[in-house]
Amino acid sequence: MLKLNPASLGRRASLGLLLTGVLAIGALPVPLLAQAQTTVRVGIIGGEDEDLWKVVAAQAAKQGLTIKTVVFNDYTQPNEALERGDVDANAFQHKPYLDNQIKTRGYQITPVGYTAVWPIGLYSRKVSSVANLPKGAVIGIPNDPSNEGRALLLLQSEGLIKLRDGTGILATTADIVSNPKELKIKELDAGIVGRSIEDLTAAVVNTDWALKAGLKADKDRIAQEKVANNPYNNFIAVKTDKQNAPWVKSLVAAYQNDAVKEALNKVYKGTGLAAW
Repeated sequence: MLKLNPASLGRRASLGLLLTGVLAIGALPVPLLAQAQTTVRVGIIGGEDEDLWKVVAAQAAKQGLTIKTVVFNDYTQPNEALERGDVDANAFQHKPYLDNQIKTRGYQITPVGYTAVWPIGLYSRKVSSVANLPKGAVIGIPNDPSNEGRALLLLQSEGLIKLRDGTGILATTADIVSNPKELKIKELDAGIVGRSIEDLTAAVVNTDWALKAGLKADKDRIAQEKVANNPYNNFIAVKTDKQNAPWVKSLVAAYQNDAVKEALNKVYKGTGLAAW
């Protein structure tokens, strides 16, 4: 009779249990495996979005995905951080802005899911309507390429200026061919233009910065860009070589749901609208 060594038997039993465990894990769906121990660092702009992303993080946790937000204070930082690998994704920009960043800096960054849209507005504490803007009014606009063009297009849609034919979304003040009210356009950093409202006749301000500056849509806004077919929908973006990573779909799903839509309306007081 073959006698089994107890120690050998223990090793075989342990090996059998290990193999059983490996086989059981191997049977799990690959996305679940990929998500089980995944932490995703997401770059956002500080302020109201921090509250919103707490809700997104809670939704992500239900799918086994941990979100750690990395807060930035201006628009120039999140794409650079993503390109360097300091964050895994970011959520702060629209396509015209990213296109310009890719063109000027060569970033390999790709949108993976829409988030929200914040229609840009013209605000004033000196006049109550566009028609009341005086001759020579000083109008502040954001100075980054995509938002400057966006601001000028809003001024054109209100009949205040006319841009050169064929001018696209990256218009600059050099493209102004008609300015009947002789408006003085003052280019300022997007984060400063709203806070400078007292020194200006009016200012074109991104919604998030308008909120930070204490500007109120129902009181201070005298014009707003159209929402329909808006090219400035914001999105989540990742490095291009990561766009098909299993965690990306979970990250997008964590944002695109009713709980986040409700939080979006609450946090941004109706000025930020779901874009998915």
